[in-house]
Amino acid sequence: MSDERLLDTIVELADTLIDDFEVMDFLHLLVDRCVELLDADAVGILLEDSGGRLQLVAASDEQVRLLELFLLQNDEGPCLDAFAYGVVVSHPDLSTAQARWPQFAPAAVLGGFAAVDAFPMRLRTDVIGVLSLFRAHPGELDPTVGRMTRALVDVATIGLLQERSIRSKEILTEQLQAALNSRVIIEQAKGLIAERFNLDMADAFTALRNYARRNGIKLGAYAHSIVTGERGTEDLLPDTSMDRPRHGD
Repeated sequence: MSDERLLDTIVELADTLIDDFEVMDFLHLLVDRCVELLDADAVGILLEDSGGRLQLVAASDEQVRLLELFLLQNDEGPCLDAFAYGVVVSHPDLSTAQARWPQFAPAAVLGGFAAVDAFPMRLRTDVIGVLSLFRAHPGELDPTVGRMTRALVDVATIGLLQERSIRSKEILTEQLQAALNSRVIIEQAKGLIAERFNLDMADAFTALRNYARRNGIKLGAYAHSIVTGERGTEDLLPDTSMDRPRHGD
């Protein structure tokens, strides 16, 4: 593999991150380029789900897809070790790895794979998944190929973490906007209650909040129902005083 082709691939992955990023397209591009450029006959990618468990997200062919699923189902294999310890886990001859992985190793050999190298997708202390190279012939991975694999894995890891960060910010922004919208509705409901029962705004809010709490209703939802007329204010009477003067009168 030429340095120029590796550089082209990193640029291609970076372009994918910048231009309308779509996770699955990005991962399948990474798998395809790893098979093309590295000393690998097949490549699989596992990512951590929200529950902290690895899930298969991309595979270069059906054989490695089945092997990765077998690994997950039996909770054993190099990918799981790489994810757990955050280090590259390799074995140059899977025909001799039965003592280490009694279920995975025979299944891998039966599937036509003789060697494996599992690279954690890691940034500092965060490990979000594993990229594995499977080879049909035994032998150690060439150190240069190993460094190139690490470079591609690092680019992918940074991209995925950046995407998660962006999505988290988007969710936070949406939650903040929802809170602001709810605040506006609550202020409107307070105004209606204050006007209807001749209360100051503080007491109007107390009545609104107490009713919502007593009845297990979200404050924003109850305020919205008052503003839209879906609910009346008669039930607020236990929390209000009809003859109390407004603040400042």
